[in-house]
Amino acid sequence: MSGSSLPVPLRIDFVSDVVCPWCAIGLASLEQALARTQGEVEADVHFRPFELNPQLAAEGEDIGEHLAKKYGLSAEQLAQNHERIRERGATLGFTFSPERRRIYNTFDAHRLLHWAGVEGGQRELKHALLRAYFSDGQDVSDHDTLVRIAGDSGLSADRAREILASDAYADAVRAEEQFYLRSGIQGVPAVIIDQKHLISGGQPVEVFERALRQIAAGR
Repeated sequence: MSGSSLPVPLRIDFVSDVVCPWCAIGLASLEQALARTQGEVEADVHFRPFELNPQLAAEGEDIGEHLAKKYGLSAEQLAQNHERIRERGATLGFTFSPERRRIYNTFDAHRLLHWAGVEGGQRELKHALLRAYFSDGQDVSDHDTLVRIAGDSGLSADRAREILASDAYADAVRAEEQFYLRSGIQGVPAVIIDQKHLISGGQPVEVFERALRQIAAGR
């Protein structure tokens, strides 16, 4: 594509959960790929909800116990997985803290993300939530924590508290979740480009970069 060409607009729906480590890795990879293709593609990114554990109680569960129960992993396998994720994150400039001990229900976080999408500021909130959970080990189901994160992200803390105290955006989040489940999305991250090209998982930067260029060229 010549330097004089206008960038090709691409819609990207990033389907993910706030407590999914591969979603944090996938987002960092995608954004680095977008930086590499700056001037070639112009991405309109929307963050879509997916709950890995919709039945999880508010107080959450110990991560080790949760993963052992869900996937049948041994303590050794869990340690290997954590190290692999930590190393991948480090190569992308994302910190996975060993302080992270629990996994939490994320429905309220998704309600705030939906609101942030309406207000403008969704990407900032998404980054802040991922950092709060993975880097700082915070409880992203706790309302006071969520209000503070929203305020620090440039959104109205008072409005965030009102939303969390009500059922605002609950139906919208559930409807989006059901849409992607019906569309066959069973694992995240699921990166959907122009509503028809699916890239699954926390892929390397080069995979996203190549896909973005190929899809843009096809347009």
